[in-house]
Amino acid sequence: MYNTCNVSICHNEDESKALLEGLKLINAERLITNDDIVMIVPNWVNADKPHPSSGITVGTNTLRTLIQWVKSLQPKKVVIATGSGGGNTLEVMQKVGYDKIIDEEKCEFVDFNTGPYEELKINHHIITKLKINRVLFEKTKLISFTQLKQHEESTMSASIKNVMMSIPSTEEHGAPKKDKGIHQDLHGFIAKMAEKVKIDLAIVSCNPAMVGTGPIKGIPFHTGLVICGDNPISTDTIGARLLGFKPQGVGYLYLLEQQGLIETDVNKINIHGLTLKEAELIFSKRVYGGNITVD
Repeated sequence: MYNTCNVSICHNEDESKALLEGLKLINAERLITNDDIVMIVPNWVNADKPHPSSGITVGTNTLRTLIQWVKSLQPKKVVIATGSGGGNTLEVMQKVGYDKIIDEEKCEFVDFNTGPYEELKINHHIITKLKINRVLFEKTKLISFTQLKQHEESTMSASIKNVMMSIPSTEEHGAPKKDKGIHQDLHGFIAKMAEKVKIDLAIVSCNPAMVGTGPIKGIPFHTGLVICGDNPISTDTIGARLLGFKPQGVGYLYLLEQQGLIETDVNKINIHGLTLKEAELIFSKRVYGGNITVD
């Protein structure tokens, strides 16, 4: 599925500037053509704390920056698509202010929690098929944009978990998407979905990142770091390292690694911008008040 593993790590207190620098470092513009229908999947888990500084949802200004960057590449269409796991997607959109941005930038919006649906078959031992909004079959490029979080069930939430758990509809799986068995084997489900759904560009912001009990009850820390990558497994491997985990410490990353899906070895990832050690030190100093690296 993937034959590249370029990841950039940038530091800037202005999240949008860090994003644009990171995209430039990995030459992300090469990923999008004039013929593409580009889908951006932002993390809108719920609107319990509607300001993006809570770390629950992605930043409004940076979402606008990302949309404008994509539009500058003149694709055929830009679609914002997501499905809140813990609430009403439209309510989240309105409370946080995403609706204004989407309207002003003239993007199409799709709620994964509603139809029209098509069937997606996956090789999972509990869930073998699920109904997903047909827009997922129509897009040609997919961008995941999310905050980095520790997570009470999936260990970590980053680009892969953001997309794979946005796609199942609450109409079929309930809120928070537990009715049909997803959470009986959450890591296995995420891994099997990731085998079927390709993320072309992964953006993981640590400004803020959430530690403690994510995805909504943790503590946000502004670190100024943004990670961008053309491979979500490699990108999330870097995110995991900032949280103190090697890839085998995050179940779905380990399962994907066992399937041979690209590199989780940090020595084989093409890292641009900050070094991994520099990023780990910035992150640990901001979050934990000390200098911590995994190795």
